[in-house]
Amino acid sequence: MISSGVWDPGVFQRGVRNGLDTGLAAGVELRQLRYFVTLAEELHFGRAAEREHIVQSALSQQVQRLERELGVRLLERSTHHVGLTAAGVVFLVEARQILAHAERAAQAARSAVGASAPLRVGIIDSSYDSMPQILHEVQARYPGLVIHQVEASVPEQYQLLTDGRLDVGVGRAALAPPQIASLLFRQDPLGVLVPAGHRFAGLEGVSVAALAAEPLLLAEQARAPEFNQFTVEMCRAAGFTPTVYAGTVESIRAAADLVAQGRCLYCVPASCIAALPGTIWRPLTGPASHYPWSVLWRAAGDSGHVRAVVSCAQAMSKRLGWLTAAVQTAQ
Repeated sequence: MISSGVWDPGVFQRGVRNGLDTGLAAGVELRQLRYFVTLAEELHFGRAAEREHIVQSALSQQVQRLERELGVRLLERSTHHVGLTAAGVVFLVEARQILAHAERAAQAARSAVGASAPLRVGIIDSSYDSMPQILHEVQARYPGLVIHQVEASVPEQYQLLTDGRLDVGVGRAALAPPQIASLLFRQDPLGVLVPAGHRFAGLEGVSVAALAAEPLLLAEQARAPEFNQFTVEMCRAAGFTPTVYAGTVESIRAAADLVAQGRCLYCVPASCIAALPGTIWRPLTGPASHYPWSVLWRAAGDSGHVRAVVSCAQAMSKRLGWLTAAVQTAQ
């Protein structure tokens, strides 16, 4: 069997001929084949590891496991030289064919997703960049897929998902009903928007406790109860109940306008600060706070569309360190 380490794409059932073991290579993984091919092309462990974005020792270990699984030596190694054995030369041809076939299979699967019904995605506010980045990745993988973005609050997304009028949503999943499944993909640093000239504007960070003396704007409760709950609980954990500004808004841009006028401050994740000109964002400290973003979908509707978005969210989260940043801050 050849497995990718995440998905099981199928079984490697062809014998390896021309001097190699003709039995089933039951433990060979696609990544081991890829590492071997890269090393065969570079003939240098350091350069091959750099191409694969892993440390050199991990690359060497995986290639050694591949050799043990096959029962043959594929490489000649010395202090200053790496070369292919006769078996390695033969195996290189076969490995390239297997990897190419796996890629064709993946492309065929993606094309099948792209040829199906449109993907309907809920977004909270166009100012947040998480879902647009994920959808860009989805579109790159499935260029034929038609995506419809629907701006809706998290409670509205729950209802649309439950009714089957939305395929995927995004938001904090703390208040999700039982019929909604979720996957956490980002811990977004929380900060505070302040107007130019405010006493916080010149600081590198603002302690949560310092917000006690400031009027804080909350979202309209019906539209964002999960965000209001997060903000209020954060303040209470710091030892105070926030002074809530009397008015409400329905968009991040409207909130930024009130902040720019000096009427209030507004807590907001870092993922939207690039879209808010005229205000200054400062991270919250003492302790640092992170807003959790999750992909949302109907638990009974785990379709190919959903799996595509979840897969892209996981890949992007890992690549950009969206979850590890919060852990590092805590440490």
